[in-house]
Amino acid sequence: MTSHPLPDDAVTPVKEPQQLPEIPLSWFFPSLFAAFNVSLLVFLSGLFFGFPCRWLVQNGEWVFPAVTGPLFILTFFSLVSLNFSDPGILHRGSVSEDPRTVHVVRVNQRAFRLEWCPKCLFHRPPRTYHCPWCNICVEDFDHHCKWVNNCIGHRNFRLFVLLILFLCLYSGALLVTCLMFLIHTSHLPFSLDKAMAILVAVPAAGFLIPLFLLMLIQALSVSRAERSYESKCRDHEEYNPFDQGFAKNWYLTMCAPLGPK
Repeated sequence: MTSHPLPDDAVTPVKEPQQLPEIPLSWFFPSLFAAFNVSLLVFLSGLFFGFPCRWLVQNGEWVFPAVTGPLFILTFFSLVSLNFSDPGILHRGSVSEDPRTVHVVRVNQRAFRLEWCPKCLFHRPPRTYHCPWCNICVEDFDHHCKWVNNCIGHRNFRLFVLLILFLCLYSGALLVTCLMFLIHTSHLPFSLDKAMAILVAVPAAGFLIPLFLLMLIQALSVSRAERSYESKCRDHEEYNPFDQGFAKNWYLTMCAPLGPK
């Protein structure tokens, strides 16, 4: 990395990348929405395990709780962890830093001029952006997820991918189990168990398709080493210097050490 101060008469304004709109939201309502999502998962799971799954267990169908139980634990743990995870926050700089200083780094033979963040007071590295909702700069920023009220970045992107995967598997398992329960009890009169099975199956089916599409989009993004925010500001028009090949991209995203904070 090279850096050098510019004289006053040669200073050119630093062009800021396209920013998301500043929306004055308090912390309470976004956090309330994220808590509602966790509560909804627990509520629907409680109805599932308390009614259709219980009936299947009582009739010797142990395979369904053996599959859905671990999936619920993985999904719940991933969702709660993502809510409180560190996306890769970069600490604020100092007022003594000079915003007129030009910093340039090279990534795979492409030069990046580091942009100055007037709120965090430092020159942010490539792929680092300031989230207007959280008011922080996030390393390797992908997007701000309102479902968990947290940014998705360098330190929690793999957890976000795992959450989508577990949600897809869990929603599919709930839907299949409820349908199997309704088939097994088709000769019985309508009961509370059937009503709860339908109540769980409908949202499970409704979430399954968008979750599956989101999983495909994220898998394609990881394969290409792309980020959702970059598609909005068109940061890489010619080629993506962060793309190191299919296998290396997946390794860096899901398995490589994150390094110190």
